[in-house]
Amino acid sequence: MESTSVAKKVRLAKYLALTGLCSRRAATRYIRDGQIMIDGRVANHVDTVTLIETPNGTTSCKESLLFDGIKVEGIESKQYWMLNKCVGTDCRLLPDDSDSLLHLLPASPRLYPVGRLDKDSRGLLLLTNDGDLTQRLMHPDFGHTKTYHVRVDKPFDDHFLKEMAQGVSYRDVTTLPCKMKRLDDDKFEIVLTQGLNRQIRRMSQSLGFKVIDLKRVQIQTLVLGELNEGEMRELTMEEVDRLKQTTSS
Repeated sequence: MESTSVAKKVRLAKYLALTGLCSRRAATRYIRDGQIMIDGRVANHVDTVTLIETPNGTTSCKESLLFDGIKVEGIESKQYWMLNKCVGTDCRLLPDDSDSLLHLLPASPRLYPVGRLDKDSRGLLLLTNDGDLTQRLMHPDFGHTKTYHVRVDKPFDDHFLKEMAQGVSYRDVTTLPCKMKRLDDDKFEIVLTQGLNRQIRRMSQSLGFKVIDLKRVQIQTLVLGELNEGEMRELTMEEVDRLKQTTSS
């Protein structure tokens, strides 16, 4: 009797994450907001797609998928890069914005930033098409660490370090405790497990200080090192393995 293969189906949100378009969490939001079309109709959360192998060896889906009117491509091999972002680069991928990060990225592989750095901040930006890794790094429940070097507009005392470390209240939120270390009279290192919008700037401002330079130097085990500003490089296998190990639980 001739055997038949069963087509593999996966949930739409999972497939979108596998393509590298976004994290699974963001995919769920895009579906909810009506930004995903499947075979000419607005997608919903119970939709699945049928996986197929393409002639070039990559995996795609049988259905036609559009994100904001743009075709969603298939699943590429996973890529992991870091960029030393300059001040003035906008992490939003906006084709019409000349300052957008989009214009610095290659057409292939398609890479997406894991989180954002403010336009007036600089330093380490992780770029990947691995939606699962993005989800684990971005989800607040995992509490992964990000390290920044920050210079403020005037010298501070040890009381400032203590207040920052124990958490600061502003705009109806109180930040989680963090690690602080003095680097100079007006410069400190801060290790956060949160990712609130402009968090370090608002923490400092609430204590009477203005941030004049903010540089991210590390995400979990991934260290910016000596990479020049504006340059990007592919991560080594060892860097990827270490990063995945710290996000596996």
